[in-house]
Order: sequence, then C-alpha cells, then structure tokens
Amino acid sequence: MKDNTNQNKRLLSLDILRGITIAGMILVNNPGSWGDIYAPLRHAEWNGLTPTDLVFPFFMFIMGVSTYFSLRKYSFTLSWPAVAKILRRTVVIFAIGLAIAWFGLFLRGILNDKTFLDAVANFDHIRILGVMPRLALSYGFGAAIALIVPHKALPWLVGAILAAYSILLITGNGFDFSDENVISVVDHKVLGPDHMYSSTVNGLRLHFDPEGLLSTLPSVAHMLIGFICGGMILALKDNRQRVLHLFIVGTIMTFAGFLIDYGIPVNKKVWSPTFVLTTCGMASSLLALLMWIIDIRGYRRWTAFFEAFGVNPLAMYTVAALLSIIIGSVEVPYADGTTSIKSYIYQSIMMPVCGGNATLASLLFAINFVLLNWCIAYTLYKKRIYIKI
Repeated sequence: MKDNTNQNKRLLSLDILRGITIAGMILVNNPGSWGDIYAPLRHAEWNGLTPTDLVFPFFMFIMGVSTYFSLRKYSFTLSWPAVAKILRRTVVIFAIGLAIAWFGLFLRGILNDKTFLDAVANFDHIRILGVMPRLALSYGFGAAIALIVPHKALPWLVGAILAAYSILLITGNGFDFSDENVISVVDHKVLGPDHMYSSTVNGLRLHFDPEGLLSTLPSVAHMLIGFICGGMILALKDNRQRVLHLFIVGTIMTFAGFLIDYGIPVNKKVWSPTFVLTTCGMASSLLALLMWIIDIRGYRRWTAFFEAFGVNPLAMYTVAALLSIIIGSVEVPYADGTTSIKSYIYQSIMMPVCGGNATLASLLFAINFVLLNWCIAYTLYKKRIYIKI
C-alpha cells in the first residue's frame, strides 16, 4: 500500500474518529429502555471507566486537535478576527445546548396541555449545563488560552491545572457522591438544584451535575491536550512519524492515568485528572491506529459510514437530540391507553423481533436510531453540505 502522507488541512482519520464518537454518543444516549442496557453501554456509576465513558472525552480531545488546525490560519495571534470566531462559536454552541434542553421542556409542556406561551416560557427547570455547554466552555477558554499562552508553556499549564484540580478534589470531598462534594456545593450555589442534572449512585439520587462548573476546569485542560497533539501532528510531515509520536504520547498518558488512579480515581462525573489522562491517552492511540490504517495503509472503503457523521458532527448530534426528544415525548395509541413513539417501537417491533429479549431489543432500537440519523448525515455528505459554526 502507498503511504498517503497528508500535508493538507484535513486528515481523513481525524474525521473518522470524530464520526465514531458522534455515532457512539447517539448509540449510548438512545437505548430502547434505560432499564435494559448491556454493561459496556452503561456509564460507570461513579469511579471507573466503561466504553461508554470514552465517547465524550474522545470528542473533546478531537475538538482540541481541530482547534489547532483552525487557529493556525490566524498564526495563533490575539487578533480581532480570531477572538470574534472563538466568541461566536462559544456562544452558538452554548446556545444550541440550552435550546435542546428548552425544547424538551417546551414539547412536554405543550403535550401536557400548557398554553403555548406558558410552554415557551418554561425555564423553571431548564438544565443550564450539559454536553454542548461543556464543549462550548472548554473550546472558548481553551482556544483563548492557546492565543495568549506560548505553546511551549501549554504542557506545564495543563499539568498545573490538573494538579490544582486534584488538590481541590482531595480537600473538598471531591470523590464523595454527596451534597458536601465541592463540585456539588458550587453548582447548588451558582446554578441551583432546579437547573442541575440528577444522578443516582448506589441507589442514592442527588442533584449532581456531571458537567458542572468546577469540573469544566479539567475539561479545558483536556481540550488543551488535544490542541498540543494537533500541533505535534502538523509539526511532523510524515504520517509514520505522526503515528509513532501519537502512540508514544498516548501510551504514556494512559499508563499515567491508570497508575495515578490508585490515589486519584478515574471518574467521569467529576472529570478527574486521571480521567483526563486516561481518555486523552486512549484517544491519541486510537487516532494513531486510524491514521496508520487509513492514511498510511489506505484502507478507506469502510470509512464512509463514519465520515458522514464526522464532517457534520455538531449538527448531527443536535439532530439526534431533537429526534430523541420528539419520539420520547409524542404519544400514540397503545393497548388501552397511549405511549410514546419510542416505547411503541420498542415494545411492538423490537421486542417481538428479539424474541422477548429486552436487552437485545433495547440495543436494536439504539442501532436503528443511529442508522436513521446516518441517513440524514449521509444525505448531507453526498450533497456536500457541511454545517459549520
């Protein structure tokens, strides 16, 4: 196979990894039944790591890599065009996240016979933070830092952020699932429980937001690690050298994360420093593997499915979220009453197909939901419609 060394702005392997994470997010967020899920498709309840816990941090890492490519045309200088772009993208991504949260409340309000105006103004329990707002804040702060701080100093800054956050967690009950956890305390005081996510650990349910304010700090470091790796990719002109360096960096971070886990547990809900190191390390290694398979060996026939998601990632995440809200809220006649479109498909179609195996039916529903969204993504891809922010 020919070594297709890529010196252009885009690496197909990066688009494929981005597409894999978006498809993964849609898959794990849309089971047929939340009570029937295979173990690898569940988030770790508290400490620990499952395959599902990798998709979001992988996307965060990729966002850092892409940010390096994006800011390169501004020569990484603090200019108004660069600042304007960062501000615009941050505000728009954050606003989309809020809009998704609002749409769920609005639709349920309309379906529960609220007046249109009451449903529109239904902000009393809107979740302020979430996946999209975290991406927005991590990108905004991370990109701004990349323009202000010399790039040689970024690894030291990342280390300082993670060290400071570790101290904060250790001294502030950061690894306890309780209202005394410093992350929860800050979110309760700033956001209020009505605007936070409710989490359940060992049967205990609390208002504990896995995308809280304080835990945004290590996610900025997370994005900056991706940014540093993006710089390393462009500094090396040969794909084999890129693969080697990404594997080395990925292996070091992964082992460091798992070793430090003995004192600072890997925990997605608090976005612990070990979670940052471990998931960034895995993402770097997977990117290296994909680069070797796709960009060096040239095995590309299998990539079209994920590329369709990868070239319109935020758009497809948004479409999937809105579709999920609609089919989970709108009801249709069922038996002697009504049920949601989602429940109807799961109970009336997926369960019989799977012979009553509830867990398999739940997975089949999720797979079909991914395929539905892929049809939309592929249509955009074939028409070369790229929705950029």
